[in-house]
Amino acid sequence: MADVYVYRFIGDGSNEANGHTQRRATLETIKAIGDPIMESQIVVDEAELDSGGFFRGSVANDADSPEDARNEIKSLHLRAAARDREGRILADDAAGAAHKYMLQLESRELRRQAKKLEERCDAGAADQCGLVGFGASV
Repeated sequence: MADVYVYRFIGDGSNEANGHTQRRATLETIKAIGDPIMESQIVVDEAELDSGGFFRGSVANDADSPEDARNEIKSLHLRAAARDREGRILADDAAGAAHKYMLQLESRELRRQAKKLEERCDAGAADQCGLVGFGASV
């Protein structure tokens, strides 16, 4: 399971009028180039970062475009799948069973969030984004 926090930041030489960038990165990456905007924190899967620590996607609360909604749904499903994979390799002893149960709960919640976001897209927008049938549970 590889969830990481990413933030928008100030001071990267952005062309934005207020100096804030729309890009997101990990705190470690931001330290070298600016100051994080802590209120912009989101959780993404580690697989969604580039080699420099920048988030490659966008999230649904950044804008109202279908592409952003699709990226958010993809991120939720990636995080759920990571929990599923980790749960499959755990031992069946008492400690492993408890941890496996927690991972299953987290995976279900992430998929619930993805489904809720999918439902917010109307049928026409969902078809346009390629959201229909995306990310079936494993």
